[in-house]
Amino acid sequence: MKAKNCLIFGGSGQIGRHLIRKLTKNNYTVTVVTRNIHQKSYLIKTQANAGYIEIVESSIFDETKLRKLFEKADVCINLVGILFEKKRLNSFNNIHNLFPSLLSKLCKEYNLKKFIHISALGINDAKDSDYAKSKLDGEKNIQINFPLTTILRPSIVYSVDDNFTTNLMSLLNILPIFPLYHSGKTKFMPIHCDDLTEIIYHVITKDINSKIIECVGPETITFKEIVEKLLNLIGKKRILLSLPIFLANITANFFQLFPKPLLTRDQLRLLKYDNITSGKYKTNFDIGIPSKLFFSSEVKKYCYMWKAGGQYSTEKYNSKNTK
Repeated sequence: MKAKNCLIFGGSGQIGRHLIRKLTKNNYTVTVVTRNIHQKSYLIKTQANAGYIEIVESSIFDETKLRKLFEKADVCINLVGILFEKKRLNSFNNIHNLFPSLLSKLCKEYNLKKFIHISALGINDAKDSDYAKSKLDGEKNIQINFPLTTILRPSIVYSVDDNFTTNLMSLLNILPIFPLYHSGKTKFMPIHCDDLTEIIYHVITKDINSKIIECVGPETITFKEIVEKLLNLIGKKRILLSLPIFLANITANFFQLFPKPLLTRDQLRLLKYDNITSGKYKTNFDIGIPSKLFFSSEVKKYCYMWKAGGQYSTEKYNSKNTK
């Protein structure tokens, strides 16, 4: 059987790398679009055997070049997203709304079998967040443009390649006092990247047509509990300090001046809202792909990088926080 071709945008990120390995191992060919082939190709090339992967350098808004890629694609997968705005072109509206809208129009024009778009969980309630608004606007437009779209809304995605647990453990390793915004009560259902990859693969192979699927892990954890689990895993003790909202805003104003901000005002607003299933849409459990990987058990596999003895550390941790 001739392998299908998957056109992937955002293939150099943690989800993209896991997905490329999954697809190519199952006889799919992939075309990965990157803005900087010299910077990203060495990483992307290692994810698949020769012959299964093609890397194309292009601006994501170069419609002429993108059209040539859609001519040979069967499935389009958009993994592109940003957590904070940087330069003019890297605005929430451009990345989360205009770009996926363009992809969905091309999917319709070239009669692709499916368009899979990665959005985010909890965006319906976050009315005061520019990030959430742009995600919702993008979802609305692509559903109008291409009815065969499947939108996946994951909670926090974690793995050894993430920017969530790795950044948190780096901060916990050096800061004697760690701030908790909104008292650390925000709820999450973290999903491991492997579990999310299985969901994407299932949607492709089983021709799932649900318009929106909420993708979550097997447990609900508050932000404070996440921090406590990470501290336990790396064998550190830190003072966890709940910051009043006015102080939190001051710190966010300061942090968002950095090239890669630790926190922005918009992210602070997002933290007011729980990142869990809404009950309004199907979940990955409903479509027969339950998440199997638990947060502490998976982070334990790579947390040694932040422990005093590294991979040779003999420090013990309290087992009550490992599941």
